[in-house]
Amino acid sequence: MFNAAFRKVLATMTIMGLSLSLQAIPTSNRHSYYQFDHLEKRFSSWGNAPMKKNSIQLDTAWKIFKKKKDVVVAVIDTGIDPQHPFIKDNLFVKNHKTDKLHYGHDFSKGRKSNFAPIDQHGHGTHIAGIIKSIFPEVKLMILKYYNPQASGQDNLKSTIAALRYAVKMNVDIINYSGGGPEPAEEERTILKEAKRKGILVIAAAGNEESNIDKRKNAYYPASYDLGNIITVTAHDQNMNILPSSNYGKRSVDIAAPGDRIKSALPFNRAGYLTGTSQATAFVSGVAALIKSQNPALSIMEIKKIIKRSAQKELKLMGKCSSNGRLNAAKALAMALKYKPAKRNIANAAKKKKARIFYRLSH
Repeated sequence: MFNAAFRKVLATMTIMGLSLSLQAIPTSNRHSYYQFDHLEKRFSSWGNAPMKKNSIQLDTAWKIFKKKKDVVVAVIDTGIDPQHPFIKDNLFVKNHKTDKLHYGHDFSKGRKSNFAPIDQHGHGTHIAGIIKSIFPEVKLMILKYYNPQASGQDNLKSTIAALRYAVKMNVDIINYSGGGPEPAEEERTILKEAKRKGILVIAAAGNEESNIDKRKNAYYPASYDLGNIITVTAHDQNMNILPSSNYGKRSVDIAAPGDRIKSALPFNRAGYLTGTSQATAFVSGVAALIKSQNPALSIMEIKKIIKRSAQKELKLMGKCSSNGRLNAAKALAMALKYKPAKRNIANAAKKKKARIFYRLSH
């Protein structure tokens, strides 16, 4: 991900007025899942608020949604606040019960524990909070790669290790909001393996104010030409692409809310962050809803549904290939009616048998 000389650390994050927008979050008076008063008042922004035309229409999506399977989203970021009341029950470690010493995996250089990816930055907790706000029962596998004191090359190594682990664990979705202008072959190889295993990758378009269709402006991993990647740019409440956001008619798939998004922050707080990182988390949440409700859908089918269900906007024309913004209600409705391609298991088995026979007989 990061080239020692060029790759920018956490380039997709922009913090705006953070110290002025923090709020203490009481631990009492909790509400049950799928009640909007809980999300709107404490952790939800305009992006998923009900009855707002510029939101993703999550309230309508929830009326359609019926959970059929658990979905695991790997959040490759700065870690997590494991005690945050909004997120702690969603933390997931495969084959291990989560506790205060074991609630994820830390791949960052200089880590003190492999299994306690504490968030000393805030970004990872914020991203996890957005995903949970969209799918309250999502399972979050927290994989920390970021150390602000580490070199770009070291953070790249940590990123690759986190990606490799997520793919090995067969997660359903990878949310990755980092990146930079230089490709890394090892990273691309792992993401290709993710595609082979049916893992969807949601990647930020980046905050470089550039058209990443132009090769000189490419932003990775978003710019890798892989079918399992959904690349996301950010829009504001007026449906304009953020001035800081990258865009591209070919390279970017869809826009999602990214301006002053309210979500969880460490130490039981909430606050506002801005950028394509936040937009990426919105898409990961909706993709998780679709996967949970329609387990038979392939990653390519989920990607197609998210893009085809996008709310078309004149202001987004030419900024992304869908020419629109994320609409959870339309996506869930389309997924319900979508007929997955028939997988001819018998023919696949015959082909496999034929290949074996070929090896044995030559």
